[in-house]
Amino acid sequence: MGFLGGSQKAGGNGSWGGWVKGLVRRKQVDSAHTMSGGGGHHQLAKELSVLHLIAIGVGSTIGAGVYILVGTVAREHSGPALTFSFLIAGIAAALSAFCYAELASRCPSAGSAYHYSYICVGEGVAWLIGWALILEYTIGGSAVARGISPNLALLFGGGDSLPFFLARQYIPGLDIVVDPCAAVLVIVVTGLLCVGIKESTLAQGIVTTANVCAMIFVIVAGSYLGFKTGWPGYELPTGYFPFGVDGMLAGSATVFFAYIGFDSVASTAEEVKNPQRDLPLGIAAALSICCALYMMVSIVIVGLVPYFAMDPDTPISSAFASHGMHWAAYIITAGAVTALCSTLMGSILPQPRILMAMARDGLLPSFFSDINKRTQVPIKSTIVTGIGAATLAFFMDVSQLAGMVSVGTLLAFTMVAISVLILRYVPPDEVPLPSSLQESIDAYSDSQESSGFISQVSHGKSEDSIQPLLGKKEASIDCPIIVEKVEEVLTEKNRRKIAGWTIMFTCIGALILTYSASSLGLPSYLRFSLCGVGGTFLLSGLIVLTCIDQDERRHKFGHAGGFICPFVPLLPIACILINVYLLINLGAATWARVSVWLIVGVLVYVFYGRTHSSLLDAVYVPAAHADEIYRSSGDSLA
Repeated sequence: MGFLGGSQKAGGNGSWGGWVKGLVRRKQVDSAHTMSGGGGHHQLAKELSVLHLIAIGVGSTIGAGVYILVGTVAREHSGPALTFSFLIAGIAAALSAFCYAELASRCPSAGSAYHYSYICVGEGVAWLIGWALILEYTIGGSAVARGISPNLALLFGGGDSLPFFLARQYIPGLDIVVDPCAAVLVIVVTGLLCVGIKESTLAQGIVTTANVCAMIFVIVAGSYLGFKTGWPGYELPTGYFPFGVDGMLAGSATVFFAYIGFDSVASTAEEVKNPQRDLPLGIAAALSICCALYMMVSIVIVGLVPYFAMDPDTPISSAFASHGMHWAAYIITAGAVTALCSTLMGSILPQPRILMAMARDGLLPSFFSDINKRTQVPIKSTIVTGIGAATLAFFMDVSQLAGMVSVGTLLAFTMVAISVLILRYVPPDEVPLPSSLQESIDAYSDSQESSGFISQVSHGKSEDSIQPLLGKKEASIDCPIIVEKVEEVLTEKNRRKIAGWTIMFTCIGALILTYSASSLGLPSYLRFSLCGVGGTFLLSGLIVLTCIDQDERRHKFGHAGGFICPFVPLLPIACILINVYLLINLGAATWARVSVWLIVGVLVYVFYGRTHSSLLDAVYVPAAHADEIYRSSGDSLA
């Protein structure tokens, strides 16, 4: 009858069909209705401005790696063309940044890529993205913390300069090296994050400023030395591209990971005062500052010392020492320490908010979604995150697991780009409402039927019960205006179907193309055949999506008035291609470790998340009628 003829719960019958429907159920963009009915949880404090977001983005992105990376990449890949490698990698990172900027301004809630995937793709994919991000931030924070103590020791005079209770100790019985300094630093940062988002961001801004000042010193002092000595690193017979264009591009793939971190800005979306304006500006400004600093540092360093003579471990300090400025090593080491501290804050900050978002959706216990009344931060999630990261940093040398950090980031980047395509071409046409509004939905359905307009609703997204928007397809219609409307609806339905399948085949094409291009061990005929198939899928998808119209409902999706990603579908497809290529090339050992973690995540979802999801009893209604139903439910309560 009306909206609810023959409906059923999603996945409630335990059949394969129910399982699939549970995996693809999508949640609604947080609105005034959903935020006000958030299950009694307090909201996060809206304290952040553009400057705070820039501090988070730059602090999370510029780690100590840049102080080492310039030497390694210049020696092995790029040579004097290192600056171009950073520029190309920055442009590639900007593709993901554009996608993040649109989704963050349209869906300004905590959870970042997990949140966007849940809205645009479905619960199953969103769970895997959230689970991968938990791994990324935990291992990333632990690895950064383990890197601080040796740099601190160098700053204070050498490897044994730290006090005994902070210095690394070898435990023979367990054959491990414990790092008390790393654990203490994680606990201090955790406590700072519990104080409040504004206070912790202010502290991160101060530390980030110190790091930027150290990099500016490298640029200014290095430029002075360069002009004084005639830039010997550029006066080489091999020219600017000693390894060719291929070497420069290989260097770009390596330094791309130096730009990871700007996505931390999106995780704070719910705490931004004006998210539609400030989030895109914060992401763009942070990435631009990082790219400019990386390029200027690389210009100076490869000009001071020939690329083949660079020290791969301490390239910047050694470059200054070769010109007699040994004291500069202290400033550079201080910059590395502050870079690591700001990156540690940026690694621990997003994870509690992802845990909170997943708990709000019922996929994790509600313990993680509690927000402190006074500080307005998820203290319980923050403490659990801090304890986990501190334990790992104390006991484990996580450097071998560093590749697992990249998996979570690249999966998130890929899914965000896919979400932009879905938002533009096939945005969700149904939204879930709580089952408590069942009476209001029935009343609204009856009122619409009585006026001659039959709509569709599914309970728990049961597609078997959905009826065409204007009634049954085979109904006899004599009025030419109604016939014209029916044709419009059917045309729109076909457009959505074509767009949906095209997006899927485009992603498959990107996967086939990057896998075959990277698998040098395959027979040449098979490799080139797969490249041809993948390239055909990818190019055909680009052409089809360019030719068909984007969905008009995209203008009303989420919070209007924010940033709009340009060059769709070209930009998201290029973003997918780059990120899938990097994922394929992370290596079998990394994927084996990540697979274990993802399998654990699947088990957690099957035995807890799926059965506790907030969408388990949701009633799906056409998006066009959701506000009317909320309004009618408010009127009935009044």
